[in-house]
Amino acid sequence: MPSIVWSGHLTFGLVSLPVQLVTAARRKSVDLDLLHITDHSRVKQVLYCKAEDKPLERSEIVKGFQYETDRYVVLDPKELAKIKPKSAKVMEILEFVNAADVDPIYFDTSYYLLPDEGGEKPYTLLYIAMHNTQYFALAKVTMHDREYTVVIRCGARGLILHTMFYADEIRQEQAFRTEPGVVVQKELTLAKALIENLATSFEPKKYKDAYRGQLEALIQAKIKGKKFVTTPSSPAAPMVDIMDALQKSLSQRSPKQIAAPARKKAKSAAKTAVKRKAK
Repeated sequence: MPSIVWSGHLTFGLVSLPVQLVTAARRKSVDLDLLHITDHSRVKQVLYCKAEDKPLERSEIVKGFQYETDRYVVLDPKELAKIKPKSAKVMEILEFVNAADVDPIYFDTSYYLLPDEGGEKPYTLLYIAMHNTQYFALAKVTMHDREYTVVIRCGARGLILHTMFYADEIRQEQAFRTEPGVVVQKELTLAKALIENLATSFEPKKYKDAYRGQLEALIQAKIKGKKFVTTPSSPAAPMVDIMDALQKSLSQRSPKQIAAPARKKAKSAAKTAVKRKAK
């Protein structure tokens, strides 16, 4: 079972229940060590004091904030512990909001919010109530030396929590502002047709990390003393006339592929008609 990253109480109104947070996902990568190029010995990163010209132990390190050039205010661990807010142990739901109102750009890290011993019934009650109303919950929690605003939502079997970026952390100025006036109707019609022809249900298992696979294959080949053959990369498509590119993209789709979305729509329309007739 994944390690618990936070434990405490979740409250909404006067209801309180013990909960735990465990990571919902973790990045997979191939760990590469740093080696000395001449003898391939492992390189160790050392904490070093420039003023005394010597390496330091971790016990000799404190945290500090630079308020002027080369001037720091030192923060003692006991001082930091004293200013921890209530959310360090109690995660209070502040409000419920419509799911559609929460922009995913604010989502940071995902966790499973699990009931701790004795909290199963109020946890289930909250889950069913949120599932039926289709609301997201907003709360505050402190962990890893930071107070987060978090969103809690219903997953397939339980509650999922996402830490969120604050509004001043989102780089709004980098967002591209589209100009609808530059698009003509024929281009839009073809683009929508191409989107419909590529539309399918979401199946995350279809997608793999190609680079990780290639790196693992390279490592195994070198271990076995074999030559690794690299996969040739596809050249980037040159910029062409948009209408021409859209038409060629649609023409490359087989009749079966093109007909599939139409059949889906026909089935959906038929189901809707049956429901209306039944009413």
